[in-house]
Amino acid sequence: MLDVHFTVDVEIWCDGWVDIDQKFPDAFRKYIIGPTSSGDYGLPYQLKVLEDHALSASFFVEPLFSTRFGDQPLEEIVALIRNSHQEIQLHLHTEWVDESRQPLIANTATKRRHLFHYSLEEQTQLVGAGIFLLKKAQAPEVNAFRAGSFGFSRNTLRALHANGIGIDSSYNATRFGPASGVMPNVTVVEPIECEGVFEYPMTVFKDGTGSLRHVQLTACSYGEIEALLWKALEEKRSSFVILSHSFELLNPSKNRPDEIVVERFRKLCAFLDRNRDSFRTCGFQGLTPKAVPSQPAPLKVTPWKTGIRMFEQAYRRKYQ
Repeated sequence: MLDVHFTVDVEIWCDGWVDIDQKFPDAFRKYIIGPTSSGDYGLPYQLKVLEDHALSASFFVEPLFSTRFGDQPLEEIVALIRNSHQEIQLHLHTEWVDESRQPLIANTATKRRHLFHYSLEEQTQLVGAGIFLLKKAQAPEVNAFRAGSFGFSRNTLRALHANGIGIDSSYNATRFGPASGVMPNVTVVEPIECEGVFEYPMTVFKDGTGSLRHVQLTACSYGEIEALLWKALEEKRSSFVILSHSFELLNPSKNRPDEIVVERFRKLCAFLDRNRDSFRTCGFQGLTPKAVPSQPAPLKVTPWKTGIRMFEQAYRRKYQ
């Protein structure tokens, strides 16, 4: 049995930092609800498909935006997820720190994009602020975290431990993971323990061209994901972490569904539903984390499956 963590980063962007107060209502609809002429394809749609297949997922909710725009939008997001009986965890995008109406830390003079740009003390304060904001919005207690854009450091794990969060899922070997200070010179692909926190890394793989990719709905074909799941099960991996976003089923303009990614999502949910005897979708609440003593090599897929993905991605770029 393989634990599959389907994780969704829930976040809002105003597509720039000019006139954000005027842009926010429309941005909320696009990034959370996902309205199109053929229906809504944002967070409510994802929750409904997961419910239809009785699958569990983890929703990493970014709350710092509410320090600019007020409590109600965050409360609406939390209520949507809670009412669907899915798990809420903490996500932080520090681009919001200097936009807050009340200072979250002492130094907010400049915009710092990644959490690792902040000191240990500042990271500890920001994680604490995120926990407070989610609790204020009536979210259950969180026990897992993901840094925005995977921009974490070893200090982030220390900050999480200081705030009582025992699980992190910020390590991505295709992004900042190797530079994070966590297990230098080792590609982390299975859970480890570091600074008193269990790290559940993004699942990454070598595609048919030899490139390292992380498993994400917009970045992989369905065939690649299914093949990787079977390979991980065969190799007795302990966990498989998949990434998605609340707006990921929409095209870049957020005005219509991305039919290929919607189909990937629906196929993946149906596959996990059919194969419950092999794959267990689960969150991080109630999980008994276990560190893997040695790190295996990243998974691999065959070139022809990667070729299908390249064709699909070319089609998506042309018709979006």
